[in-house]
Amino acid sequence: MEDNKRINNIAKNTSYLTVALIIQKVLSFFYFVLLARNLGPEYLGKYYFAISFTTIFAIFIDLGLVNYLTRETAKVKEKSPRLLANILGFKIISSFISILAVIFFINILGDYDVLSRQLVYISLICMVLDSFTLTFFGSARGFHNLKFESISSVIFQVIVLVLGWTFLILKMDLRIIMLSLVTASLFNFIYSWAILKFKIKMPISVLFDFSFIKKILVFSFPFALFGIFQRLYTYLDSVLLSFFSGDYYVGIYQVSFKIIFALQFLPMAFIASLYPAMSYYWLNNKEQLAIAFRRSMDYLFLISVPISISVFLLSDQIILLFKNDYAGANWPLKISILALVFIFINFPIGSLLNACDRQAKNTRNMAITLISAIILNMILIPKFQALGASVVVLVSNILMFVLGIMECRKIIKYRFRDNFINFLRILSSAILMGVFIYLLKNFFNIFLLCFVAMLIYFLFLFLFGGIKWADLNYIFNSFKKNKENIN
Repeated sequence: MEDNKRINNIAKNTSYLTVALIIQKVLSFFYFVLLARNLGPEYLGKYYFAISFTTIFAIFIDLGLVNYLTRETAKVKEKSPRLLANILGFKIISSFISILAVIFFINILGDYDVLSRQLVYISLICMVLDSFTLTFFGSARGFHNLKFESISSVIFQVIVLVLGWTFLILKMDLRIIMLSLVTASLFNFIYSWAILKFKIKMPISVLFDFSFIKKILVFSFPFALFGIFQRLYTYLDSVLLSFFSGDYYVGIYQVSFKIIFALQFLPMAFIASLYPAMSYYWLNNKEQLAIAFRRSMDYLFLISVPISISVFLLSDQIILLFKNDYAGANWPLKISILALVFIFINFPIGSLLNACDRQAKNTRNMAITLISAIILNMILIPKFQALGASVVVLVSNILMFVLGIMECRKIIKYRFRDNFINFLRILSSAILMGVFIYLLKNFFNIFLLCFVAMLIYFLFLFLFGGIKWADLNYIFNSFKKNKENIN
């Protein structure tokens, strides 16, 4: 009975998170288009440079403590008040240090103008508020409750969209526009605190037991290390672009970055439901684990390959969404979108490693990829600006795939040729779809063209045997809210 309840909770939380993720990504991308069309590349670059710069430092406030808090709260709920109180105490200190670090580095690195520095200072407020919000929701996750966090993520984006759009219509200063983020972060902070205190009824206090905090930091170190690598890998390219080439190229680069970032809800939603199954199979059915992994690779190839080809061929028309000022984003988008296939299939690879207690291997792979990306960015960005950063995105994701798949083969019986035949069917169908797009893209509305192209793709996919009704049934079952999901 208890197991059934736990499984139903997992399924329910996955549903909440998946729906919220889709809504949040759609709203976020819509707001990005509004910003891009109204600000132009240079001011858009300043806006996202400030966010990228402070986001890198945000990990030094948390240091992996939230993941540790969630895990330990789920294990022994009675110990969570003391754990939460000391983590809050540590975060007060680490926030102060991180704020000083951001102020110091923004004033000694590069020749940033007053507006850029002021935007970073405003973004600092979001950095601190979001870190404490994450802590409150991290504790709530330990009680297997993601409902309110999911609602919060949507409300956050609605506040940003409504206020930001209003400020844009009123032609307000860029600093005022960024205050929409501060307002949303403040709401999330108050909301998360209230949910934890009054709904989950967790006593919230602040303690400074430094011997206990030291123990927490030791246990959370693996989470901290991976988090640092991941943040640097995701956001450092924008900072380096600003440093070497200027804010204009950050704005140009953000077009391809945001399109890829928005599309990631597809593998994230799929893996959110598949990850518990992988964990179960690792303990109980290794053969089924290998089958689930191969199928997940097939399905993510099935989604990512046609998207990559479509965006590559339609990039010039997609750029028009952001006005002619972003014409320079055409080739960076073409190069970056080729990385989408590897970004998608890296999700099941990373999930398999985590589900099979290979987190250290994941961290090592991320570290190798990060170091390679930093070196390549410092070589290519000064010469090729946004195009160079896009090439690094492609190369680094291929490297992450190679490193990850080598580890997967040590865990399960897997050869890439197990997926290769189906990959060829998918690729052939996508290429035929691409021919249709290439020949008719100047004669049809882009939305109508994409709809017809999708139908053509799936038609050829069925004809070539790349997808069967049984496969569609498997995808449906992977999202079912019952025990069959992991049995």
